[in-house]
Amino acid sequence: MTDIVRVEELYKTYEGGVTALDGVTVGFPAGSFTAVMGPSGSGKSTLLHCAAGLDRPTGGRVFIDGTELTATRDTPMTKFRRTRVGFVFQDYNLLPSLTVEQNTVLSLRLAGRRPDRNRVRAVLTGLVLGDKRSERPERLSGGQRQRVAVARALVTEPAVIFADEPTGALDLRSAREVLTLLRAVVHEHGRTVVMVTHDPVAAAYADSVVFLADGRVAGSLSAPTADVVAERLAHLGDRIAEVAA
Repeated sequence: MTDIVRVEELYKTYEGGVTALDGVTVGFPAGSFTAVMGPSGSGKSTLLHCAAGLDRPTGGRVFIDGTELTATRDTPMTKFRRTRVGFVFQDYNLLPSLTVEQNTVLSLRLAGRRPDRNRVRAVLTGLVLGDKRSERPERLSGGQRQRVAVARALVTEPAVIFADEPTGALDLRSAREVLTLLRAVVHEHGRTVVMVTHDPVAAAYADSVVFLADGRVAGSLSAPTADVVAERLAHLGDRIAEVAA
C-alpha cells in the first residue's frame, strides 16, 4: 500500500540539547489506522506534530500525499494543512461562542473555502449530531464534543487525520464511541488516521501500532490486542529503566 504520510530520518532537538526524535523513519499507509505509542518522553507527540506540519523538525523530511512539507515555507504549509490535514485533539479545541455547525466549518472558512451545507449536515448526521447543529459546546457531553472535532476534521476531506490522545479526557463509554468512529472513518470512508495514545485498549482499535523509545522507532505490531500492546510497552519501559540505571 502507498504511504500517505512518510517521515525520513526525522530529528528534533530542543533548546538545552534535548533530543525528542533521533532519526525516525516510518510510513503510514493510505486507508490505515495506526496508533503511535511509547513511554513518557519517547517522542510520540513530537513525531505527530512534526508529521502534521505543526512543528518543524531539526532535520529530515516529511511527506503528506506526495508533498514535502519540510521543503515548504510557513504560509503555504499552513494553507496545505487547512486543506489536506485534519486534527483531533484531547481538549476538542472548540470555540464556545460558536454552534456545532459553525465549529464544524471553521477550518473550511479559515482556508477561504465555502462550506457545502448539504455535505456538512450529512457528516453531522452520520456522527449522530444532526439534531445538535445549533447547540453550543457547553451543552454537549465530552463524547459529543469529540465527535464535533471529528466532524470538523472530516469536512475538509483531508488526506490524513492526526489524533493526539483523542480519548484522554473521556469516560469509558464515550472513549469507545470515539474509537469506533475513528475505525469507521478508516474502514468505511477510506481515510487515514494516525493516533497517539498511551492506552493499550485504545491502540487495540487500530490496524497496527508503531512503538517509540528514546526518540527512535522500537518496533511495530499488526492486529494489536490490548494485552499484547501492554506487554510490549512494559518491556520498553523496563529497557529504558535499565539504560538509565
